[in-house]
Amino acid sequence: MNATQLINMAVRIVMRKFLNKGIDAGIDMATRRRQDTDPADRRDAHAQAQDTKKRVKQSMRIARRIGRF
Repeated sequence: MNATQLINMAVRIVMRKFLNKGIDAGIDMATRRRQDTDPADRRDAHAQAQDTKKRVKQSMRIARRIGRF
């Protein structure tokens, strides 16, 4: 492996981590509800948002795996 390949590999790893953090933050921001609602409703909505977030991340991983072939 030459230096260019090593640098590209490191950059891809770092960029993937930044991209995933940005996507997670965006999903969290989009799923936040107003603070004046009932706390029980907010807990239910938060749990549902976390489940949705988990499914989206899983589907992204699957899509990346499929894209490799």
